[in-house]
Amino acid sequence: MASNSPPTTQPIEPLLKRLAETTGELDQQQIWPSEQLRWLDEAGVLGWTVPRTYGGSEISAAELVAGYEQLAAACLTTTFVLTQRNGAIQRIAGSDNECVRDTLLPGLVHADIFATVGISHLTTSRQHVAKPVVSVRESAAGFVFEGFMPWVTGARAADYIVSGGTLEDGRQVLAAIKTDHPGVQPQDPVSLMALSASQTGAVKLNDVEVPSDMLIAGPVEQVMKQTSGGAGSFTTSALALGVSNAAVSSLANEASRRPDLTEVHEQFAVATTQLSEDLHAATRGEASAEHTAESLRRRANSLALRSTQAVLTATKGAGYVSGHPAERAVREAMFFLVWSCPQPVAAAALKEFACTMEG
Repeated sequence: MASNSPPTTQPIEPLLKRLAETTGELDQQQIWPSEQLRWLDEAGVLGWTVPRTYGGSEISAAELVAGYEQLAAACLTTTFVLTQRNGAIQRIAGSDNECVRDTLLPGLVHADIFATVGISHLTTSRQHVAKPVVSVRESAAGFVFEGFMPWVTGARAADYIVSGGTLEDGRQVLAAIKTDHPGVQPQDPVSLMALSASQTGAVKLNDVEVPSDMLIAGPVEQVMKQTSGGAGSFTTSALALGVSNAAVSSLANEASRRPDLTEVHEQFAVATTQLSEDLHAATRGEASAEHTAESLRRRANSLALRSTQAVLTATKGAGYVSGHPAERAVREAMFFLVWSCPQPVAAAALKEFACTMEG
């Protein structure tokens, strides 16, 4: 069987240990994970999605998903921030515009530049509104953006935000927006149930002119279908699985002291192992009718929710105290109910919640 261990320039185990030791503090203080990003840089993780021609390691989608799973088990917040950075990198790397690639990718191998994405208004969020959330008009130098991006992770720390907007004729563009433009106005980050340290919030755009050399794609109809985001729908499943893996480890610790928890731990251990095998097989292209991206996400969501609540139940009152790893795990698992959650997956979750117990 192919290895699920992602390649890095440094061993990843010390990094995972450091992340795990500080994830609770990060959650409690709700501060931007600048130190954690530096650790990722030192371990070679920040270059995972950068092409080799620009100094990166350019690992495969399967290796990337494996890396996300391990990192999320150690620190979900840092890993989520990494996915947003990598989402920006992958779209820049996939651009036909050589200038935007040459300008940004060399610095994105390390922590020299932080890029993030603000694309929810082009995918799942606010697509129902009549007027585009971000409107674009052509100018002599490029394109002028006006409006606001509702969800941007790390906007205040970002040097560039990969975002898009809609022209009057319905065509769309995607570009790398430099945040030092006076018209780029990050709003206060939203206080979230979990992952508030990701500093996610809205960004207003007031007559922000973006030169053509920073254009990633477009103008074209439905620009998001013309760009690549890399591991795509498997990413969120990998992070949810990472949360489950951490929960299984916690159950193992509890079971070592309480034999009555052994069976519960073993059942969750089997479920996480099977899901991991199925997910990694799918990312290697070993597709099957049973293991679609949607079915894997449904299983990953359910397992994250159930395993973390099992840990909370096992730790009893101590786990319900703010700051305890069990209560943080439960809050973090809830994230997958709202982060890029397709409607069929949400519907499946609602059906699972509505089930009545027999007996």
